[in-house]
Amino acid sequence: MSTLAELLADNTGLPGEAVDHLQLVVAEWQLLADLSFADFLMWVPVADGEGDFVCVAQVRPTTGPTAHAEDVVGTRFTPEEHPQLSRAARELRLCREEEPHWYNDLPMRREAIPVRFGDRAIAVLSRDTNLASPRVPSPLEIAYLGSAADLCQMLADGTYPSPDGGTDVHTSPRVGDGLIRIDQNGTVVFASPNGQSVYHRMGYESDLIGARLAPLTRSLIRDPFDATEISHRILDAVAGKPSTRAEAESRRGAVALFRALPLRPAGRPAGALVLARDVTEVKRRDRALMSKDATIREIHHRVKNNLQTVAALLRLQSRRTPSGEARQALTESVRRVSSIAMVHEALSMSVDEKVDLDKLFDNVLPMVGEVATAEAHVKLSRSGSFGIVAADIATPLVMVVAELVQNAVEHAFEPGKAGEVEIAVDRSAGRLDIIIRDDGRGLPSGFSLERADGLGLQIARTLVESELRGSLSLRGGSHGGTEATLRVPLNRRG
Repeated sequence: MSTLAELLADNTGLPGEAVDHLQLVVAEWQLLADLSFADFLMWVPVADGEGDFVCVAQVRPTTGPTAHAEDVVGTRFTPEEHPQLSRAARELRLCREEEPHWYNDLPMRREAIPVRFGDRAIAVLSRDTNLASPRVPSPLEIAYLGSAADLCQMLADGTYPSPDGGTDVHTSPRVGDGLIRIDQNGTVVFASPNGQSVYHRMGYESDLIGARLAPLTRSLIRDPFDATEISHRILDAVAGKPSTRAEAESRRGAVALFRALPLRPAGRPAGALVLARDVTEVKRRDRALMSKDATIREIHHRVKNNLQTVAALLRLQSRRTPSGEARQALTESVRRVSSIAMVHEALSMSVDEKVDLDKLFDNVLPMVGEVATAEAHVKLSRSGSFGIVAADIATPLVMVVAELVQNAVEHAFEPGKAGEVEIAVDRSAGRLDIIIRDDGRGLPSGFSLERADGLGLQIARTLVESELRGSLSLRGGSHGGTEATLRVPLNRRG
């Protein structure tokens, strides 16, 4: 089964930022499915089709019967087969079929919800509700469906999910753990039975309905800092600000997870949802996992320290070396070791073995420029975003880009001549395209990357082929100078 990123890369031409937004939607949409008692399917327009849509992701509710027992991912619909998809994408609003749709002898209600990003819809969600099992309206169902309607409208508005509040949804409380809805004043208007139980476990014996949730929660938590933090997050959600997961221990020793989501359909304040989960019994296991993560980060920290020691020794040796050529070689070795050390420093602060390359290159590229000869006045610039990548890609990629930039700085310009080296990055669903171009003197006659004997180019070519499984080429620029083109796949297969 292909991943969402692979399906988007195969069927669309969406830029990396749009793909990241769809990944956020998929990370959040179990909440939507559970609140809606419905299946959600993600449809994207096919790049080479005539208005066709293809399903790239699917989620089923845990609160009700599914409308799709089979896997729908990969299914392709024409505008005639599902007209609400193209209509919702075109009009940027929720569209609902007038009559139930029959699918495999099962009646279902289909609604199309545009996923807005910027000023257009980059995908459409189909909310398919199984109508074969009649449901009796209850306060819980009414509260769930009302909350789902608000969140779906925010999807169409482009305000949900927020990148500032969706970084830990996989470990956040879910609808079934406990759901509490509060109004614009922070007063509880609905609490599910499990949500009520979480607060009972924390020490509040009365009914939550009518209570001011933020001060109530604050009074139950043992640590004053945690109490203030969670209280502020609830109030921030009421004010329309997204929040991440928070954990706190009550005065009775119970541990609970909280997450508050603002509700602002069509820009109108509608209170907030608070998800709560009692994690007292699993806290010891969580602590064991945290200990393991801390051990891994400590290993990266020690590797970084050891590499920095090696770099310091090489730097000391270069200062004592009379040979200019040897001193230059040692200086380049210092830069290479320091680049790897920076990757391990980033991993020592990461909890998921991923690296923010933009921040990393902001530190690496100035260091590369410092290694250039004093006679060359070279300006380095970068456009585009590398984004966040896995650890197994980060180290070789940083090395390759640093080598290519260093090669351009050292060899592209005549002594004493000023110039510019630009790093242009284009990230799509499945790959990184990086172009390093300079405005220097260009490649020598008869140049061949395969026959190049420079150590930097040999390192870059080897890492691209063996570690990154990508491609690298050097050619003359259209307006002079040289262009190095690097393509790196982000999805490893096989």
